[in-house]
Amino acid sequence: MQAREGEGRSEEMEFTVIDTAVETLEKSVIFHVVKEIIGFILYMHQQIPAILQDITLEFDTMQTECKDLESVLTQSEVKSSLRRKHNGRMREVKQGIKRLEKLMKAVSNIQTALQLMLNEVHGIEGVILVLGASPIRPQHVYEMSFFHGRVVAESTTDYTKSRMAEALSRKAIRALISSGAGSVSYAGQTKLFLLMKAPATLNMPLHFLPKRDFRYSKKIIPVRLRIKCKVQDQDMSVSHHASATSQSRSSISCPDSTSNDLIWFQCRHTIKGLPYKTPSQEE
Repeated sequence: MQAREGEGRSEEMEFTVIDTAVETLEKSVIFHVVKEIIGFILYMHQQIPAILQDITLEFDTMQTECKDLESVLTQSEVKSSLRRKHNGRMREVKQGIKRLEKLMKAVSNIQTALQLMLNEVHGIEGVILVLGASPIRPQHVYEMSFFHGRVVAESTTDYTKSRMAEALSRKAIRALISSGAGSVSYAGQTKLFLLMKAPATLNMPLHFLPKRDFRYSKKIIPVRLRIKCKVQDQDMSVSHHASATSQSRSSISCPDSTSNDLIWFQCRHTIKGLPYKTPSQEE
């Protein structure tokens, strides 16, 4: 148990701790964990009809098929009967692409913003995912804290999914399921918002806006994950403990920050759920 950080509440709230065997969390690992949890939230709360990986594959497949059909239809020797068949299929594919393109663009934008933030702030500590009409009037809140054993300034921009990222993503999803995440869903479209904790001096106006006094409704009980690195040095463990208990805004200072003044930044990109009928609605 630990008191809620940065929200001005006195009551203690539960969180699930996920221990890792590594000494530092690479930014690519954090990226994939957050990415997988975003997909999990959207699917479990009935904002998308299938898991995000399947929808992405479907969208890419339709785009490829559309290009192939366009190439075939430009050929003058195509028989009229076959041309009619291809035109019919082309209309179906284009309708499918149109149905998914806003969602896929939103997903791409929020993932790009997440990567840019991770490139800018080494050792990101806090992420909040909000599902609802607005961040201050949420239906569901998911909080993630990252406790870095050793923060390393990475120059690489490689976000290839490693085995570590895959394993940690699975552990995070299992922890969310065990916590009952997604057991209560909202029947209807809503939005997903991303907030990240960073130094107040951060300047990324195209992707993130500062929300220094960010708070959401006290009626909402968030699902909280805490991902911790293995810390070999005992003094570092003490430092972590002292930081976590004495600072309401931060668990560890960022190496590229001149101040410990960490605030929440809200991503300008949001993901809006797809309208679709569930089996119970179709009956």
